[in-house]
Amino acid sequence: MGDMDPHIFAVAEEAYKQMARDEKNQSIIVSGESGAGKTVSAKYAMRYFATVGGSASETNIEEKVLASSPIMEAIGNAKTTRNDNSSRFGKYIQIGFDKRYHIIGANMRTYLLEKSRVVFQADDERNYHIFYQLCAAAGLPEFKELALTSAEDFFYTSQGGDTSIEGVDDAEDFEKTRQAFTLLGVRESHQISIFKIIASILHLGSVEIQAERDGDSCSISPQDEHLSNFCRLLGVEHSQMEHWLCHRKLVTTSETYVKTMSLQQVINARNALAKHIYAQLFSWIVEHINKALHTSLKQHSFIGVLDIYGFETFEVNSFEQFCINYANEKLQQQFNSHVFKLEQEEYMKEQIPWTLIDFYDNQPCIDLIEAKLGILDLLDEECKVPKGTDQNWAQKLYDRHSSSQHFQKPRMSNTAFIIVHFADKVEYLSDGFLEKNRDTVYEEQINILKASKFPLVADLFHDDKDPVPATTSGKGSSSKISIRSARPPMKASNKEHKKTVGHQFRTSLHLLMETLNATTPHYVRCIKPNDEKLPFHFDPKRAVQQLRACGVLETIRISAAGYPSRWAYHDFFNRYRVLVKKRELANTDKKAICRSVLENLIKDPDKFQFGRTKIFFRAGQVAYLEKLRADKFRTATIMIQKTVRGWLQKVKYRRLKGATLTLQRYCRGHLARRLAEHLRRTRAAVVLQKHYRMQRARQAYQRVRRAAVVIQAFTRAMFVRRTYRQILMEHKATTIQKHVRGWMARRHFQQLRDAAIVIQCAFRMLKARRELKTLRIEARSAEHLKRLNVGMENKVVQLQRKIDEQNKEFKTLSEQLSMTTSTYTMEVERLKKELAHYQQSPGEDPSLSLQEEVESLRTELQRAHSERKILEDAHSREKDELRKRVADLEQENALLKDEKEQLNNQILCQSKDEFARNSVKENLLMKKELEEERSRYQNLVKEYSQLEQRYDNLRDEMTIIKQTPGHRRNPSNQSSLESDSNYPSISTSDIGDTEDALQQVEEIGLEKAAMDMTVFLKLQKRVRELEQERKKLQVQLEKREQQDSKKVQVEPPQTDIDLDPDTDLAYNSLKRQELESENKKLKNDLNELRKAVADQAMQNNSSHSSPDSYSLLLNQLKLAHEELEVRKEEVLILRTQIVSADQRRLAGRNAEPNINARSSWPNSEKHVDQEDAIEAYHGVCQTNSKTEDWGYLNEDGELGLAYQGLKQVARLLEAQLQAQSLEHEEEVEHLKSQLEALKEEMDKQQQTFCQTLLLSPEAQVEFGIQQEISRLTNENLDLKELVEKLEKNERKLKKQLKIYMKKAQDLEAAQALAQSERKRHELNRQVTVQRKEKDFQGMLEYHKEDEALLIRNLVTDLKPQMLSGAVPCLPAYILYMCIRHADYTNDDLKVHSLLTSTINGIKKVLKKHNDDFEMTSFWLSNTCRLLHCLKQYSGDEGFMTQNTTKQNEHCLKNFDLTEYRQVLSDLSIQIYQQLIKIAEGMLQPMIVSAMLENESIQGLSGVKPTGYRKRSSSMADGDNSYCLEAIIRQMNAFHTVMCDQGLDPEIILQVFKQLFYMINAVTLNNLLLRKDVCSWSTGMQLRYNISQLEEWLRGRNLHQSGAVQTMEPLIQAAQLLQLKKKSQEDAEAICSLCTSLSTQQIVKILNLYTPLNEFEERVTVAFIRTIQAQLQERNDPQQLLLDAKHMFPVVFPFNPSSLTMDSIHIPACLNLEFLNEV
Repeated sequence: MGDMDPHIFAVAEEAYKQMARDEKNQSIIVSGESGAGKTVSAKYAMRYFATVGGSASETNIEEKVLASSPIMEAIGNAKTTRNDNSSRFGKYIQIGFDKRYHIIGANMRTYLLEKSRVVFQADDERNYHIFYQLCAAAGLPEFKELALTSAEDFFYTSQGGDTSIEGVDDAEDFEKTRQAFTLLGVRESHQISIFKIIASILHLGSVEIQAERDGDSCSISPQDEHLSNFCRLLGVEHSQMEHWLCHRKLVTTSETYVKTMSLQQVINARNALAKHIYAQLFSWIVEHINKALHTSLKQHSFIGVLDIYGFETFEVNSFEQFCINYANEKLQQQFNSHVFKLEQEEYMKEQIPWTLIDFYDNQPCIDLIEAKLGILDLLDEECKVPKGTDQNWAQKLYDRHSSSQHFQKPRMSNTAFIIVHFADKVEYLSDGFLEKNRDTVYEEQINILKASKFPLVADLFHDDKDPVPATTSGKGSSSKISIRSARPPMKASNKEHKKTVGHQFRTSLHLLMETLNATTPHYVRCIKPNDEKLPFHFDPKRAVQQLRACGVLETIRISAAGYPSRWAYHDFFNRYRVLVKKRELANTDKKAICRSVLENLIKDPDKFQFGRTKIFFRAGQVAYLEKLRADKFRTATIMIQKTVRGWLQKVKYRRLKGATLTLQRYCRGHLARRLAEHLRRTRAAVVLQKHYRMQRARQAYQRVRRAAVVIQAFTRAMFVRRTYRQILMEHKATTIQKHVRGWMARRHFQQLRDAAIVIQCAFRMLKARRELKTLRIEARSAEHLKRLNVGMENKVVQLQRKIDEQNKEFKTLSEQLSMTTSTYTMEVERLKKELAHYQQSPGEDPSLSLQEEVESLRTELQRAHSERKILEDAHSREKDELRKRVADLEQENALLKDEKEQLNNQILCQSKDEFARNSVKENLLMKKELEEERSRYQNLVKEYSQLEQRYDNLRDEMTIIKQTPGHRRNPSNQSSLESDSNYPSISTSDIGDTEDALQQVEEIGLEKAAMDMTVFLKLQKRVRELEQERKKLQVQLEKREQQDSKKVQVEPPQTDIDLDPDTDLAYNSLKRQELESENKKLKNDLNELRKAVADQAMQNNSSHSSPDSYSLLLNQLKLAHEELEVRKEEVLILRTQIVSADQRRLAGRNAEPNINARSSWPNSEKHVDQEDAIEAYHGVCQTNSKTEDWGYLNEDGELGLAYQGLKQVARLLEAQLQAQSLEHEEEVEHLKSQLEALKEEMDKQQQTFCQTLLLSPEAQVEFGIQQEISRLTNENLDLKELVEKLEKNERKLKKQLKIYMKKAQDLEAAQALAQSERKRHELNRQVTVQRKEKDFQGMLEYHKEDEALLIRNLVTDLKPQMLSGAVPCLPAYILYMCIRHADYTNDDLKVHSLLTSTINGIKKVLKKHNDDFEMTSFWLSNTCRLLHCLKQYSGDEGFMTQNTTKQNEHCLKNFDLTEYRQVLSDLSIQIYQQLIKIAEGMLQPMIVSAMLENESIQGLSGVKPTGYRKRSSSMADGDNSYCLEAIIRQMNAFHTVMCDQGLDPEIILQVFKQLFYMINAVTLNNLLLRKDVCSWSTGMQLRYNISQLEEWLRGRNLHQSGAVQTMEPLIQAAQLLQLKKKSQEDAEAICSLCTSLSTQQIVKILNLYTPLNEFEERVTVAFIRTIQAQLQERNDPQQLLLDAKHMFPVVFPFNPSSLTMDSIHIPACLNLEFLNEV
């Protein structure tokens, strides 16, 4: 950084390095004129030290050092005529460092605070910043007690005129000051006390002093508000302060007098008191800052930063300017002594040939000021004289120093004098010198302040024992380094009287010089570019004058002629002894060795000189020696590395060889052992196979036997099921016949009823027409409505007919519902009876016990139903109560929230002040200026591209003219844009329409929204649908709750089927008992069924079945009874076998997995209970153990399966019954919901009918027309939505068909290519040795001669269609990988050539395809991606926040391509502008026809104004007419192309914002210029078209682009065409609505407004004048038309890629085989 251009960080780094290297204290002296930037430079130097030398502990001392700057600027800086932030005091900050050069503390000294500025400011100047900051924050709650207002209201802050500084926010600076106080450890109570003292100074300056008539005395009103506030804030007595402000005490040897003072004396005393208070407060703050920065650690070294006032000269220069310029004279002398004298003295001491340079020495001027009987001595002497005056002192100066060349007397003044300083002549006015030098404050006033009740105020004045606090505060308290002066210090005066300000300043200045002389100084010269504080304005003469005055030109001359680098002989030998040859080291004389080395290395003898103790070098020679030394070290390092690496490889080889031998030994032993194990296992396997095959044959036999048993069981069950199905089918056929006949009867009845309704409608229609004719004659007041709604009478009649039809349909549906309900109840009863009969079929004789059990079950069921009903009612009541309570709580919560929001809003409104609003306005202005600046820059880029294009065209013409002498025409390179993409249409959903309508209602109000009938009806329709959906969902929720409760009650606990052997016995006994009870029940049921069948057979006339079926059923029942008797006997046998079967159960359990074999049979699809299956299986296993009786085994297996089959039949019947009951319940609920909907609609129609009857005949007609309009609009919307959905599906299918055709073609091509490749591989197949692939590092290598081929294949000849299936922006990634390899090889020429060729190639492609949207979009996305890659992998931390570790490895290592990033950014702007130009050229011919002339809403423009009928409104009528769908299709094509090519979403948003602005501008301009389109129908058409465009934006998720805001003028123009234009209220509505339209545009539209027909009226002139009168206050531009060519500035936000370079595959179609992956 030290080699940088002049920069404050470079100077700070040099000081820090010298402190660390030389272990010497350093000083940075920042000097220059006032306003040159000294304070800012010192601040940046401290910031550098705080960053580089951060503290090692957690004390954050560096933050405290930086935090002192805003505090000192607030209390010590002010605005002057030359500087808005001028330091009115000097400060020297010592930053202490420890041995590791970390900051451990700091100390600050201040010099000569300009106290007079507290009470007086010249014109266009301000007081200290803290006063204005405190006034700006006076509105804060904690500062209410300060009683402050605006700064203009106080005398001490309003003398300079303007109290604000442009670009400075005092409130924000005050907040920074408070934060700095807090960081430095100043407690909140002390901060409040400090602000109270500052506020008291303002109140003191505003105290009104009234002179008495005699002129020798004054008084202050006791009711003076400012004096009361002053006393209250400082905690002093009001009466005493009021008295001693107007009186003074004279003390003599004998007595004490109290004397009154004149008005001027009182004002002077008050001003002196204010200055003294501020000076004491300033000293206290500096002291506390030093305490906060103090450290107890030992300080090793320090760096001092001197920020002292610069040279000043004003129109009126007083004592402060004299002291400031005196201090600058001392600093200039120190600079001359260091730079000129010491430099030349060192050359002379070292006996170097040197020509002395004359320079300006300002020692005579310093002697004039500080020498004996100088200006300061004469001033102190005059201050001691009792009657000393400024005039007498000035006369003494004339007499004493008139002969001095640096002192002059003005011609026209006897009270002023001129001093010739090193920078300029300054004229000082002697008035006030004595008073400021004495700095007198009356003791009585100080004593009052000492008695303050506030500790801080009292401490300020009790500690005032040292008369020099302001100049030596905090002097070297933390420094323990002895500072030795370069010159003998001046002796202090031994007088006991108070020291003057001049004496104090001179003493502190000598201490500063001693400190600076004891350190190594570094100079920062700040140069003012001009004296007018203007930006970007440089005054060369003024700059040269400052450079010459501060000695910079002489310094440059010395550096050019001298030797800036120097080395001692010993240090040079130690540093560069590696360059000395071995034979030269034999010489013991180091000087001789250095001479021989330099003579051998540097051939030019003028580049160095040998002194007595040092060697002097010209600039650049030390760097050359350092390079030679580094090369020497590098060569030795390489030799050492070579030897060490060779040794390491040898060691590694020996270790690998020993490990290999060990591995071979162990592997051979392992192989031998494995062979023996294999032989042993082979023998064992043969034995195992023998036993396994025997076991498998036995299991196969057992499986065949069990299969035969299962087949028998399923076969018998099949015959039973077949018989049951036949009976069931006959019953269902009977039911179907009954329902069909009923349906045919109902249909005949409906046909007759429909015919009757048609006849009634025709008759009523005729009657209604006659009645309508009579009503037309009577309805005189509704003439305008009838004219506007021609043909609505028929719709009224249709509406009445619709009501009658709905009433009849309601009655019919209610009758059908009752009939259906009764039918279903009868059907359910009949099914229940049949089920009961079927359940009773297994029994033979009725059983009284079974009947009693059934009755008891029924009573229990009824009781359960009643209890359930009671519980449901209680649950519903509790649920309603809870809902009601929740609603009440929510309502109460909402009220509380509203009250809270109201209170918050009130508090916010009270806390808002003018500064907050100003800051918001400033932010908006800054944003606007940024946008304007970006727009100007992009316009310049656009002009540059145009000039470049023009230059290329001229160059081409010149080459053509040079080649061919005759006229020759170039072939056209223009290509038409052919888009293969399909254009999906826009379909509006109900939800989207509803949301748009709701948003519109909220934005423009209910009255405005009611004007748009379409939106209002959509809202009504959507509300009804949402209500119906809510009811359906509620019904479904209740059903689900009931089903869940039933499941919870009915669901039995699951049992584990994996029983252990101990529980099998209990399990079998329970199953046995269950079988016995089941047999008894089956027997009883069989008897009951037999009895019921016999009864039905006797009553043959009421049954539809034949006798044969009954006889067949009886025979089957007899067989079942016999079979049950057999089962009973088998159960008895099972009892005796359970005990003997327990011992064999283990063998049976091994065969349990085979139980699933039954699932493979075709009749086993039905669900079988697992417990039943296990039971049947155990029965089979038990019978298998007995081999004596095979018939018995079969019977035993059939028992379990028969029981299982009967159980499944019962469950099947129960499931069917439950399914039918559920279907019935659902149908009943559905019919109930339809009935409720019809009832609600009927109620609404009845209410409407009743309201209509109450109205007058005219109102009835109007109301009926409105109802009919709403109905027709709803139907029209439904039909339109249906048509749009069908069109959408059609286009979607077409698009899919094209995609599938394209995929089929690609697949065929790929198959053909694969076959050819396969054949080629089969022909050329050879045995190859495969090489292990290394990891791809994301770099591509190419030869220099292949660069043109790379650009041609990747840029010039590349088509976007070639990369349809590849990664988006693939060319950009490939180019970056090539750039990265060039960076890796450190080849800057290759990088420059590749980037230049790429940019030129892209420009050529864009020039060739200047009307191809797809090609332009393709290269815009690739250019942006290449720009993002250069940023993402640049190595800057700001762009690497989202990178992965792998991506960070792909960053550039050697080159900084920032300039190329700017070139690519400009190229992206050019491509973007060309893209917008192409898109606008394609859209502009469509806009006027589609937005204004095309009739999107059919029938709306049935009556057109004159000149409008001849225009075409569809694409079929003419070639120049377009519809809105054409624009939407075109924008769909644009969006698809940009998304497919990977363009950033932010850029896509900006593209469509620009296109929508163009649509708005072209449409509005045509509307303003054409009278034939300014009508009500055009406004409705525009509203519809704009809504379609907004819907398209939302469908593509582009609504955040701001495109809708650009359409705001057109939306308001459409609303203006639809609004009423008659009354005063209409004018106010227009003015409040049309905020985006200018006054001229509104008046133009009103003048052009054309009525639809002869009944409508034009806009009156009076109404237009009313509009103009109300819009007079607007500051609208005078331009009528919008600028259609305006282009918004484009922003390319950084968008990093998530892909890594090593994952990118290069397709073969690019023909880039010459690129090698690294």
